[in-house]
Amino acid sequence: MWIWACRHWRRSRRESRRYRGQAHKALRKRLRLLSRSLGRKQKGSDNRRAVKARLARPHARIAAIRPDALHRLTTDLTRRFHTIGIEDLNVRGMMVNRHLARSIADMGFFEFRRQLEYKAAMRGGILVVADRWFASSKTCSCCGHKLDDLPLPAREWTCPSCRASHDRDVNAAVNLQNMAVSSTVSACGEEGAGLRRKTTTKPASMKREASFVPV
Repeated sequence: MWIWACRHWRRSRRESRRYRGQAHKALRKRLRLLSRSLGRKQKGSDNRRAVKARLARPHARIAAIRPDALHRLTTDLTRRFHTIGIEDLNVRGMMVNRHLARSIADMGFFEFRRQLEYKAAMRGGILVVADRWFASSKTCSCCGHKLDDLPLPAREWTCPSCRASHDRDVNAAVNLQNMAVSSTVSACGEEGAGLRRKTTTKPASMKREASFVPV
């Protein structure tokens, strides 16, 4: 059983960015130029209408690139992995950070989760969603020690309990993997579910030792 954690998607994210990153960047640059040109044109003129029509084309291209990249990514993930673990993130709170707002809005986390849900169900997979308050980054994946605070700029940290060094994203991915595994095991009624599977085989017979009676 393969587990893919949302916080550890570096290769898939690079593939998605390689497909849409350069085109998206070029279109944003073209949008800025056309928007400035539109602002200089006189209202009601033919030149303004022509620039407005040209400005609509890159808007339509960007609107098509986003869902296409999401469908490529979610289809690839659900085809390669049976069990997928993701986090229920506070997207509204993350949008407050002006350095990350554009990237978060471009990603479309709600649509990403929606596509994973129906595509995993269609292929017989399992999607495990961690609670919003699950401390995937602050919990040591080796000993389970939980930090009180871990600022966002800190990308690597050392556990004060077991002295293990962690990459923030890799550690969070391992914790999500363990959570997804334990959830699926509990759902199947194996270890960790509190239920004992009934044995259908008969217990092995005890070997009898030979007894000797003196004559």
